[in-house]
Amino acid sequence: MKYLSFFLVLFSCWLTAADKPNFVIFLVDDMGVMDTSVPFLTDKSGNPVKHDLNKFYKTPAMEALAANGTRFSTFYANSVCSPTRASIMNGQSSARHKTTQFIGPEKKNTGSNGPEAWNWAGLTRNDITLPKVMSEAGYKTIFSGKAHFAPIGKEGENPEALGFDVNIAGCSFGAPGSYLGTKNFGKGQKKKQHRAVPGLEQYYGKDIYLTEALTIEVNKEITKAVQEKKPFFTYMSHYAVHSPFEADPRFIKNYANSGKGQRGEIFGSMIEGIDKSLGDIKTNLEKLGVAENTIIIFLGDNGTDAPIGNTHEVACSAPLRGKKGTHYEGGMHVPFIAAYAKPSANSKLQKKFPIKQGGIITSDFANMTDIFPTVLEIAEVKHPASHVIDGHSLTSYFAKQQSSRPQKFLMHFPHSHRSSYFTSYRESNFKLIYHYLPKKGGEKYELFDLAKDPYEQNNLASSDKNTLQRMLAAMNDELVKAEAQYPVKDGKDLKPE
Repeated sequence: MKYLSFFLVLFSCWLTAADKPNFVIFLVDDMGVMDTSVPFLTDKSGNPVKHDLNKFYKTPAMEALAANGTRFSTFYANSVCSPTRASIMNGQSSARHKTTQFIGPEKKNTGSNGPEAWNWAGLTRNDITLPKVMSEAGYKTIFSGKAHFAPIGKEGENPEALGFDVNIAGCSFGAPGSYLGTKNFGKGQKKKQHRAVPGLEQYYGKDIYLTEALTIEVNKEITKAVQEKKPFFTYMSHYAVHSPFEADPRFIKNYANSGKGQRGEIFGSMIEGIDKSLGDIKTNLEKLGVAENTIIIFLGDNGTDAPIGNTHEVACSAPLRGKKGTHYEGGMHVPFIAAYAKPSANSKLQKKFPIKQGGIITSDFANMTDIFPTVLEIAEVKHPASHVIDGHSLTSYFAKQQSSRPQKFLMHFPHSHRSSYFTSYRESNFKLIYHYLPKKGGEKYELFDLAKDPYEQNNLASSDKNTLQRMLAAMNDELVKAEAQYPVKDGKDLKPE
């Protein structure tokens, strides 16, 4: 009787694990909303429109994922990577968690007028994180690729300190020494030794691209989780398509004579390599028999860094303005798709948490802080009540394409970069950019009506003073609620006015 009870408990645990949803967060570094053949931007009737860049890139796996699920026409991230990565992990805006700049691995990169107390140390083992909460709920938590959660020597540099059971190649830096196995991913390469991707020694000297190696390794770990009969939370966080721009030899021929220049063609091959990774993971999930029970969430961590055209103009994000590191839409507008790896009308999970196939949300926008509460709601896992989150669950959008979150987005950057010392705040259709230290002759305020002017060509700050003051007050309120830090000049905080 004692042994029977033991096996009944074991069987019960197995059933519980088998019934739990699995998750694959598929994050692409420096991938903007236009770096894909999937059209996210729509016309005034809400119909997707293929622009020139959509015709340039070849991403059939993304197209299949979009056909199987729901995407947002407008989904925001921070304009640089580490702030977004922290926000995905804890559901908070960068203004709240204070990692407001990308983390320099060896040196604190505050900027001459930045707040010295910003969270350069990044995430720690004491922080509430999505993998930690999922692990405590019985999930196997798997990390693969670029981490960039903390600098060298800080505990968050190893994703295992943040709740992951497995870490494949994650460390303090964001750019690999090389994408080529023939160059040992940077190991032993002059000037690149300090950026050698760790943990992939078995691929050194081989003719393999980093994106493929990471995919092979993460598929091994997913397979192990299924064999262990454990639900899994997988964070597939690719180093690509960050510089250095090195061609993925499997796909470079597809971009010859494109008119985008050599570096643009190389970037195109890197994007297609990412798409192949997505397809390979989906194929593995189907082979393992868990595709119907696995949700894939695909997104980028900031706007594109495609080496095409000028930084603040309409170029590599066309028709959007700007790119990575800027305060314009091209700097923070990223792709987002949520889908089951294999839709099924008979799946209990999919009946409970449906995701509309071929759906596209055009009326509302969302952002990276929403991933934390969305995953936890579907997993039916609670986070500690003391942990403040800024995001909102997106499940009602997936099921009914209906509004469920406040239409606000705060992007706070009190540092120097391509665009420096700014806060960008969107509420409904209006977007305000506040410059704390405008350049000589430059604007202090930029105000755009994105419903009428989605490409940010007509600054309304001088002509619509009432909206400017309303937006400035609303932005200030959000900054105060988040206890934001500000740029500093002459020892004093520069607060918006």
